[in-house]
Amino acid sequence: MPPHPPRDRQAPPPNTIISRRLLADSIGKFDIYAPLIAKKRKPGNFVMVRATERSERIPLTIVDADEDAGTITLIIQAVGKSTKYLLTLYAGDAIVDIVGPLGNPTPLVAGKSVVCVGGGVGTAELLPIARGLRENGNMVRTIIGGRTRELVILEEEMAGCSDEVYVTTDDGSYGRRGTVVDQLNDILASGTKVDAVYAIGPLPMMKAVANATRDTGLKTTVSMNALMVDGTGMCGGCRVNVGGAMKFACVDGPEFDGHEVDFDELIMRNRTYSDLEKFADCQS
Repeated sequence: MPPHPPRDRQAPPPNTIISRRLLADSIGKFDIYAPLIAKKRKPGNFVMVRATERSERIPLTIVDADEDAGTITLIIQAVGKSTKYLLTLYAGDAIVDIVGPLGNPTPLVAGKSVVCVGGGVGTAELLPIARGLRENGNMVRTIIGGRTRELVILEEEMAGCSDEVYVTTDDGSYGRRGTVVDQLNDILASGTKVDAVYAIGPLPMMKAVANATRDTGLKTTVSMNALMVDGTGMCGGCRVNVGGAMKFACVDGPEFDGHEVDFDELIMRNRTYSDLEKFADCQS
């Protein structure tokens, strides 16, 4: 049974936005009433969201959940038409469809020394994984970064579940000047014990992380942000070449061994509809 609301108030309709806060001009944090999803979600799970009846379906990672309140937390960056629309919504507004939890829970090691690497909004997807790793008794070092200070998010939350947190910005406006991969390379070169790496962010960033750990054979888990339509393996849009075999990010992932992913093919596949996305973004 889903959690019951306090007796002095009625439960809101499913998919109602309970709270909304901007983390940056283009990034919003939403708590949404979805009690059944909140009860079942695990680190690594995502939902398929349809903002309006005429909107596309987009995958969004479940960043957090409060089973007692019946809410899930999504962090959304305004990139295309649908995500830009979602950032115009406020508490009390509702989203048409939220389906989940989908995908496989992240395979979490236990009692090890791990490094978590988050780039941009990938930090939001990394947060529940870092929390799960800490709960499993791991030593957690976390690296987060963005192009500028404004795009570095969830530093305080990451500090709450990490033994050490490193921050980088491309322009040097906050933390170390450089990329998250620069910081990872320094940790690996220092001789610090590392048993596993978890990386989430833009595809080129995850590719660079996988390349940085490839020669060491260090287990490197990445999360595939492939194009998706239904999130159930029916459309085939989220195909990913992993170890020479075709996988679907929605049902076989979203996490895979970074050393086996064909990043170049996936980057090209994700550009398939870039012209149409720009056209749609310009329409009213």
